[in-house]
Amino acid sequence: MAGGSGSGGREVRIAAAFDHAGVPFTEMVAETVRAAGHELMDLGHCDDYPDAAYLAAKAIHDGKAERAILVCGSGAGVAVAASKLDGIRASLGHDTYTAAQCVSHDDCNVLCVGSRVIGPVYAAACIDAFCRAEFSGEERHVRRLHKITQLEQRGFDLASPTPQRSTT
Repeated sequence: MAGGSGSGGREVRIAAAFDHAGVPFTEMVAETVRAAGHELMDLGHCDDYPDAAYLAAKAIHDGKAERAILVCGSGAGVAVAASKLDGIRASLGHDTYTAAQCVSHDDCNVLCVGSRVIGPVYAAACIDAFCRAEFSGEERHVRRLHKITQLEQRGFDLASPTPQRSTT
């Protein structure tokens, strides 16, 4: 699986796809990705957000891109759709902390943005944070990602271990 493991200072190919509401962000996304030192793979726009999510996830799955940026009206639709596909970890990124942290802690490979939720200037800052972030590889994050993989594989299987609860 191509993951969101970070650029390590090297150029990364980042796919971008948009639904009808995301079209106004097309040029801003391209400029921001390139300014961060990465290559843009523009997948264009689709009328429906699941189609845009599919195109970006497929580019990652096929190894044509390492990460992707998806834009719809809220960001939520593309995040839900993309996360349904194997090997994709998509996150909303409507603030710079989350846009970077979803990569550095959660190894996300898809950033989702809502064009009707945040403006293009702030969206560009979030996209830049996502583009420049790298997965930390810290043991606690690797452990948590392993648990996510187990969730994907086991689902609600009753034989699965009960999640650990915090005592604090």
